[in-house]
Amino acid sequence: MQISVTTPALLFPAISLFMLAFTNRFLSLGARIRHLHDQYRERHDESIRQQIENLRIRVHMIRRMQGFGVMSMLSCIFSMICLFQDWPLAGSILFGGSLLFLVLSLGISFLEIRISVRALDILLEDMESPTEEMIAEVKSDHR
Repeated sequence: MQISVTTPALLFPAISLFMLAFTNRFLSLGARIRHLHDQYRERHDESIRQQIENLRIRVHMIRRMQGFGVMSMLSCIFSMICLFQDWPLAGSILFGGSLLFLVLSLGISFLEIRISVRALDILLEDMESPTEEMIAEVKSDHR
């Protein structure tokens, strides 16, 4: 299969958009962790600690996603350089590497999204299991 210099260039917009999305996720999670940390220092609530731990895992995953995204971009750039220099084998190998790094980044992104569902479950657990205060309140309302 023959590829030209423009073939790897097609990945640039996609990789850039993914990197932007990953950065936005990282920033929003960082803000959420800071907010929850302040709440935890005030109340020492176990559910808040669990949420923070879940967010910590997700932040580390996002860092890996960004790392593979950067590696994908660099492989893409070096692939274009090799193809421009008329080194088709090296260019093709680097382009394949770029695609592999992009797939790894997206795979981790998929796993991170699945873990984010767990964060919502932790948040909603207190609504599913009524506390003793809520039960006492309901009983007093019925009297």
